[in-house]
Amino acid sequence: MEDLAEKKCVPCEGGIPAFDIKEIHKYLKKIDGWDVLADKEKNYYIEKNFKFGNYIESEKFIMSVGKIAEKEGHHPDITFGWGYAKIKISTHAIKGLAESDFILAAKIDKI
Repeated sequence: MEDLAEKKCVPCEGGIPAFDIKEIHKYLKKIDGWDVLADKEKNYYIEKNFKFGNYIESEKFIMSVGKIAEKEGHHPDITFGWGYAKIKISTHAIKGLAESDFILAAKIDKI
């Protein structure tokens, strides 16, 4: 199985269709523990909750995620606090999911 974490995110400025649910499920098999959800406009995104032993561990994790996001030029929505972090990923320009979203998820899982 191809390792998405070895690939590079490709900037998206729109003009391409978002993945359909069949394609999303194909890529979902390549990442670990992420959920596919839809917002009120039925736009898909992936999300994962992470647990930690304290606030500092959560903060270190999201700082690592931020470094990856900057390097890849692809920025997730992050919520965190004492002992937890939640990462939400989508491609805003296409209001859905593309390969780069799954690449970013795979890179985050390597932390």
